[in-house]
Amino acid sequence: MAPTLFEHDAKPGDLIEIFRGTYEHWAIYIGGNEIVHLTPPNEDSGALGGLLTFLDSNTAQVRRQKIWEVVGHHRFIINNFLDDEYEPRERHLIVRDACRMVSQELPYSAISHNCEHFVTELRYGKPESRQVKRAAVIGGIAIAGVGIVALGAALFASLLKDDDKERRHHK
Repeated sequence: MAPTLFEHDAKPGDLIEIFRGTYEHWAIYIGGNEIVHLTPPNEDSGALGGLLTFLDSNTAQVRRQKIWEVVGHHRFIINNFLDDEYEPRERHLIVRDACRMVSQELPYSAISHNCEHFVTELRYGKPESRQVKRAAVIGGIAIAGVGIVALGAALFASLLKDDDKERRHHK
């Protein structure tokens, strides 16, 4: 996507979702093909390395960069996904607050203080992360699946045991 095409679509204060394979990275568009985003110190190590850095970091830095430096070869979209749920703050306030935070080091947690929480708090005044909610649902389903398998195995073992008792009884 050429910078001029992006410039016509994005408005200051929009959320930018960058698809990095194993996770999505989020930023706030501030105009002039620039974004502000929360990133750990060594995030430029590829998709899996970037994800591991995010999971291993307890602090991250707010950076201001050209969108093309951050997006690289990855796909991205403008995604103001909570606009139907919350009233966005005024665009100039989002940009002002984002720019004031540049160079700050903030606490980081993949579960409660990630890049998506950072941008949604700037845009809506409420930190939220769909990635965390999705992971919680998937984790819950996985745990339920393991429980069902364990229950099934216990039931099967019980049936075999009962069958074995019945065979011994008939001898």
